[in-house]
Amino acid sequence: MIYRFLADFVLAFHLCFVLFLVFGGLLVLRWRSVIWVHIPALIWGFVVEAFSLTCPLTPLENWFRNLGGEAGYTGGFIEHYVSMVLYSTLGYWFHLFLGLILIGINLLVYFYVFMRRNKIA
Repeated sequence: MIYRFLADFVLAFHLCFVLFLVFGGLLVLRWRSVIWVHIPALIWGFVVEAFSLTCPLTPLENWFRNLGGEAGYTGGFIEHYVSMVLYSTLGYWFHLFLGLILIGINLLVYFYVFMRRNKIA
């Protein structure tokens, strides 16, 4: 029972991390110090998407699921939980596109943050 809870906890943390990657730039609008956590996380997220790497949280979740008597899954978090609903397959170019969209959205937010900072100063 504890292993299933830990697997679900890792899953929830993984989801929060992905949401932080996408929307973390908006937190910088309110708390500028978040930038020092968000930029390395953003780089990590881009590298994982662009090079089709497996995030370490995925095998950790699978390990806890296996210890809890459940079957793990193959592939990554996005492939398993998002693309199984939205897409049948994800190719390299789609992963690269997702990574570029991730960078693009956050670059726009950071551009706004720095323009606002320079306007005030």
